[in-house]
Amino acid sequence: MSFKNIDIIKKANIYFDGNVTSRTIILTNGEKKTLGIMMPGEYEFGTDAAEDMEIMSGKLSVKLPQNEDWIEIVAPSSFHVPANSKFQLKVSETTDYCCSFLA
Repeated sequence: MSFKNIDIIKKANIYFDGNVTSRTIILTNGEKKTLGIMMPGEYEFGTDAAEDMEIMSGKLSVKLPQNEDWIEIVAPSSFHVPANSKFQLKVSETTDYCCSFLA
């Protein structure tokens, strides 16, 4: 997949001592996405808006809000995170992702 006619925010989003990084892109219709890499490790993220996480390469497990079980995600795959929530990740391989923020 490729994106055309986008704006890119040059400043990187850097989390967890550089183990998770991304760049923000904004499409012509105003839709916001981040494209990033996660190194192996365990992470917890919070959301304001709902998110669709597309995993393009790599492998991880995710524990979504109100779910007791970990779900294994092997690329290519995706998962949805509700707005105003937290989710946990156990990244077992370097993972390339695209996060789409939903209105």
